[in-house]
Amino acid sequence: MFSSCITNKDLVYLQDKGTAIDSTFQVKELSKPYRVQVNDILSISVKALDDELVGIFNPVGDSNSSSQGQAGLYFNGFTVDLHGNIEFPVLGEINVLGYTIDEIKDKVESELLNQYFKETAEIFVTVKLSGLRYTVTGEAGPGVFTLFQDRVNIIEALANAGDIPATGDRKDILVIRQYPDGQKIHHIDLTDINAMYSPFYYIQPNDIILVKPLKRKAIGAGQTAIQNLTTIASILSVLVSTYFLTRNL
Repeated sequence: MFSSCITNKDLVYLQDKGTAIDSTFQVKELSKPYRVQVNDILSISVKALDDELVGIFNPVGDSNSSSQGQAGLYFNGFTVDLHGNIEFPVLGEINVLGYTIDEIKDKVESELLNQYFKETAEIFVTVKLSGLRYTVTGEAGPGVFTLFQDRVNIIEALANAGDIPATGDRKDILVIRQYPDGQKIHHIDLTDINAMYSPFYYIQPNDIILVKPLKRKAIGAGQTAIQNLTTIASILSVLVSTYFLTRNL
């Protein structure tokens, strides 16, 4: 009965299981810069000393795109097509597949200076992903979410989805990640502080986070000892009642 209860070891995030380096646990930076993939949406703006010179490069409504939310970014942003290109005003197609955000910024700026502007124009290019979109499913609160941040770790992502309930398996979270050659499934144990070393601790756009239920939920066991005791008492009561009913027949 007591072994089937959900304990603190099942619930507490980032526990030191005797493998931490020291009490402060200096986290190494393992996350690599994200490289743009097909169907990503980029927000690109061009600024200069003379705003009229760069007006053609900035989508209509770009100034208030933040107030329009994700829908505004979808209609005004630059979608990466199946060939890895975006269609940029005046410059035409620019291939961005596999490039980082900083590399795309340098590439757009270089093309503008080569084809349209002079160095004296002092242009400034800003490139961002139009939000970090991810999916949570399984035992945690399901849904598709978008956070307007450059970096989001998996605990923040799950907290934004309502966190994992007590019946969710924190020890084996599945992260389904997109790659140029298809999807791959990765595992991460969020009860271990070493999860912070994992390359999947920081999520990427289009990640799917799948939370499995604990086995004890699948068999109908309670979350606490009192719940288990109540369940057992109910079963015994039914068995005793059935026994006396059949005996008196």
